[in-house]
Amino acid sequence: MDNKTRCSWAGDTPIYIDYHDNEWGRPVHDDAKLFEMLILESMQAGLSWITILKKREAFREAFDGFDPEKVAHYGDDKIEELMSNEKIIRNRRKISAAVNNANLFLKIQEEYGSFDKFIWSYVDGTPVTGHWENIEDLPANTALSDRISKDLKDMGFKFLGTTIVYSFLQATGIVNDHIKDCFVYEEVKHS
Repeated sequence: MDNKTRCSWAGDTPIYIDYHDNEWGRPVHDDAKLFEMLILESMQAGLSWITILKKREAFREAFDGFDPEKVAHYGDDKIEELMSNEKIIRNRRKISAAVNNANLFLKIQEEYGSFDKFIWSYVDGTPVTGHWENIEDLPANTALSDRISKDLKDMGFKFLGTTIVYSFLQATGIVNDHIKDCFVYEEVKHS
């Protein structure tokens, strides 16, 4: 292991370290990646994130590479196929929510030009930088995640409560919640 200072949640598990170092908190502006994270974060509800990370490639395969156009057209047969896939989270409500959310994601793309423009408009295109000394200080949600969650729910999105939305904001770099002495904090802050 290297001598880099990281957020303590990364621990010493290689999959977590890689996710922390290369993805979490780094600004994402690609709609395909934003859709992937929206699906994965909603699947994570009530579960640990490492469970989702370990199943990520199985999710990618099962959900057609997280292509919102394809997911939006899933019918009952595809949902049943997903329900029988032991490699993913087999929760009918979450799978149905993914289909529902894919349709709404496409509507947002049509209306705003991209989901990226829509979601980043909440922060005027500039990441919100936390100034946390300890990982324990990080909030589970904020006024920003409350507002976005409410707006998404009003549009019809499912499984996107304020805590899940806040996790999404952190994961996609809309919020930089790396602790101040984490090596990624400054990289992201000045990117």
